[in-house]
Amino acid sequence: MSLTPVDGKRPSDGDGGRRKGGRRRALRWSAIVLAVVITGTAGAGYLYYEHLNHNIKKDPLNIGDEKDRAAESKANAAGQKPLNILLIGSDARDSAENEKLGGAKDTFGSAPRADVQMLLHVSADRSNMSVVSMPRDTLTDIPKCTDPDTGKTYAAETNVITNDSLGRGGPGCTVATWEKLTDIHIDHFMMVDFAGVVSMADAIGGVPVCVDANIYSHTSSGKGSGLKLKKGTTAVKGKQALQWLRTRYGFEDDTDIARTKAQHQYMNSMVRQLRENATLSNPTKLRSLAETATKALTVDTGLGTVAKLYDLSKELKKVPTGRITMTTMPWEYSTTSSGRVVPKPADAAKLFRLVREDIALDGKDKKKTATAAKASTDPAAADDKIAVQVENGTRTDTTSAVRGRATAVAGLLVDKGFKEAVADSSAILSEGTTVVRYPSADLEGDAQRVAKALGIPMSAVKKSTSVSGVTLVVGADWSTGTKYKAPVEDDTTPTSADALNGSDTTACMHVDPNYVWS
Repeated sequence: MSLTPVDGKRPSDGDGGRRKGGRRRALRWSAIVLAVVITGTAGAGYLYYEHLNHNIKKDPLNIGDEKDRAAESKANAAGQKPLNILLIGSDARDSAENEKLGGAKDTFGSAPRADVQMLLHVSADRSNMSVVSMPRDTLTDIPKCTDPDTGKTYAAETNVITNDSLGRGGPGCTVATWEKLTDIHIDHFMMVDFAGVVSMADAIGGVPVCVDANIYSHTSSGKGSGLKLKKGTTAVKGKQALQWLRTRYGFEDDTDIARTKAQHQYMNSMVRQLRENATLSNPTKLRSLAETATKALTVDTGLGTVAKLYDLSKELKKVPTGRITMTTMPWEYSTTSSGRVVPKPADAAKLFRLVREDIALDGKDKKKTATAAKASTDPAAADDKIAVQVENGTRTDTTSAVRGRATAVAGLLVDKGFKEAVADSSAILSEGTTVVRYPSADLEGDAQRVAKALGIPMSAVKKSTSVSGVTLVVGADWSTGTKYKAPVEDDTTPTSADALNGSDTTACMHVDPNYVWS
């Protein structure tokens, strides 16, 4: 099934072929950003530090509302924190070179879109790395964002295509959108446009990719990226590398999802190439790659120098290639907008939780001590001084709320010494699992104390600006009884995430027979 746009906006083809209005779409360069940073080639900046610093463009990290932001990641027992970096590929036609590579003269200078969005998560102990791609055609909610340059405020929108976020004030709005959707705190972003793809692929000498048949991504109506490869493995570079990253027509079922798989193969291969290719010890090549990378990058202000990029690269290099896992956000087709996709509710939520809780997606984690990792630095008040509001969240899609449930659990808390626990009978919510929410860091310890008293896991204690104090929402998983039984959490990566290991050298894209040439 082809993902066909129906909203009248710029088409989401992105493969270099023309659609109505002669417009083309851009695609997927964040693999290059990831690879360059992993290899630490920013270290070449020692040769001409200030020059490279001047190359790097900078923007604010998050330009959304405070209420939509995720709580900062917790340190583990050793005091280490995970790193979350959003990789963004822009389709901007803001230069002659970008317009030439991306096509679509009629959209020159128009608002850019975030046609690549990949969340890179590095574990606190630097033992593993996870990458979560969001399909470009995903519908999601975009929060209110304020342009840092013009002061223009963009109102929040619901059920809109995710790549619109970049045009609403810059990459800081894309970051805000991810935080709102995933509740994962993002530490940095890195963005790259068209022009960096060709020059960087040339600088590293090509990236080996594989197809299981001769492919020519081209149709008589002008669709296709123009990619033409023979069956087997080919080292692509320059314009051919760009074509690989943009190809949609010709891979598997000709959808954006298949294209994402091709990008994962490219990313894995590029990382291996950069890490293992001895030619990159050549100072001239390192200098060329550093020059190209810094000119291509836009980063948040906290990452805006060669020194900071180099420090980041040293952290990323600690992760073995075999512990890098590429995934795609679990998705399903939208029932309201033809050709669009939405997060697959249970599977996407599970994948986001694994990342949020710093659980490796390759299943090779050592057993974590969740209590230590979640311990608050804020001391709790005495039980009888902790104000707790209890709400009834036992309503489901198929059943009504259990009457009196908030009152019953509030009474249970009072019996345990929480004299200021009260039920809010006016709030009838739908919450699958019981959760304790708190609005600010000074109440985190109180919230954790309430959870501990009731046997609720620390993973169910969440910061939220939607509450004004410690709030216990009794979920559908605790509709009866006085003892809470925490659900057994399955920490395996959903199969719908289509995981690919970073050391997998056997990956080969399946070619749609309609695009095979002889």
